[in-house]
Amino acid sequence: MRRHGIILSVLGALALAWTLPWAGEAATYKPEYKTSLVVGPTGPWGEAAARFADLVKERSGGKINIKNYFAGQLFAGRQTNEFLLLRQGVADFAWGSTINWSPQVKELNLFSLPFFFPGYDALDAVENGSAGKRIFKIVEEKGVIPLCWGENGFREVTNSKRPIQKPGDMEGLKLRVVGSPIFIDIFKAVGANPVSMNWAEAQTAFQQGTVDGQENPIVSVIMPYKLWQTQKHITLWKYAIDPLILGVSKTTWDSFDASDQALLRKAGEETCAWQKKGAREGLQGSTAAVDNLAKNGMTVVSLTPKELEAFKQKTLGVYTKWGQDIGPDLIADAEREIAKIAKAGKR
Repeated sequence: MRRHGIILSVLGALALAWTLPWAGEAATYKPEYKTSLVVGPTGPWGEAAARFADLVKERSGGKINIKNYFAGQLFAGRQTNEFLLLRQGVADFAWGSTINWSPQVKELNLFSLPFFFPGYDALDAVENGSAGKRIFKIVEEKGVIPLCWGENGFREVTNSKRPIQKPGDMEGLKLRVVGSPIFIDIFKAVGANPVSMNWAEAQTAFQQGTVDGQENPIVSVIMPYKLWQTQKHITLWKYAIDPLILGVSKTTWDSFDASDQALLRKAGEETCAWQKKGAREGLQGSTAAVDNLAKNGMTVVSLTPKELEAFKQKTLGVYTKWGQDIGPDLIADAEREIAKIAKAGKR
């Protein structure tokens, strides 16, 4: 009887050893993994996606092949649908803007609260602190695994009509904004006429003169797209910050074994750090990026604290409207992190 049991155990083990590798290999690895991006391949955002794909392919020995679908190819012009594509597994990866994901993850509107983040140190403190960890947990609960924080940058406003130095200068300006409702509210509050459209349509509108301007980060968007060709005025006001999240569809993530998950997370963290550095080049501890805009014919307006305060006062109602959706506890948590940085003498 004992001998019979031993034989059955051996046969069972052999059967398991025969079937598991084949089944795992067939179910786990696809010939191609799709990454969604709003932007094209140039600039820190797009270049980071290419770098990440190359790094993963190299370190996985060619087992994990990631193809980047630039300029919104996967979401067909509706950039605020990107998070849904990840949840559904249509996209495997995405280098997503927190703005574009905010319709599905309302807590991400924290980064769009006007004039909430005084500088890069404050942003880093929130991302690395308890508020950032809470946000990542919320994102994961909604079906996307966040690997790391990247960055699009502080958003500045440009236009083809006139310098903007006070809220009154916004009157009558038709400005392209992303499709997140909080941005419509912000720009209506300061007197502008905000128009929501995808980025490809916006570039055509700038060239045709049917839209006067837009708001975007300098290094990641304004410079790569040479917006000085259609817009001669820029106001530096850092009214909102736009972090990126390198995310993976949970369906895709669960298909990888633990060693590949570790490989992806490490490659992601290394690439995010590289990407963040690139997004801040010429801006953090330097004026080179702004100087470059001036050299290309843009009139640069840097607001004084008093001038900035006028815009802050105009947007106070946005806090009241959006605070409950974002979550008072989350906002308070972020404010505590920012206060620590201010106390330490950083920004």
